[in-house]
Amino acid sequence: MSRQIVTEPMSANAFAPFGDLIEVSGTPDKSINQGKCGRYHDRAVMNFEEGRAGISPFDANPRSLPYRLDMVERHPEGSQAFIPMTENPFLVIVVLTEQGGPGQPWAFLTKPGQAVNYHQAVWHGVLTRLHSPGLFAVVDRIGEGPNLEEYWFDTPYQVVAGPNEAAG
Repeated sequence: MSRQIVTEPMSANAFAPFGDLIEVSGTPDKSINQGKCGRYHDRAVMNFEEGRAGISPFDANPRSLPYRLDMVERHPEGSQAFIPMTENPFLVIVVLTEQGGPGQPWAFLTKPGQAVNYHQAVWHGVLTRLHSPGLFAVVDRIGEGPNLEEYWFDTPYQVVAGPNEAAG
């Protein structure tokens, strides 16, 4: 038996308890490159313990909805940003910590052009691409020591597309 989670559209306000939504919105903060480029400055707070920021390309296999969520993970030593290298949306699953472990998951579907930065120690689902190709630039902590905790749910969740969401 599984429990059901219905996706909702990604928005900066809804995602704020978990991290930063990185997107082009509003007016650029600066005009650079002889006025030919708008800079949307400092859209994510990266935080690392005893390490440095690294950029690693990820190539994820596509998945589909409904999606079985049986495990979430977190990175206690640093934040982690997922920046798609294509215009396809992807599934974002996040969970607040309750009583020392993960609570109720939320599921978001991004819009093309959106990226996310999970704050340090925020429980989240694995990279869940819904379309091919699944190329991402991931910015996270590079350093000594463990930086991954996994939590397996006793009863998995089933993530389904919301009524106004395209499942891919």
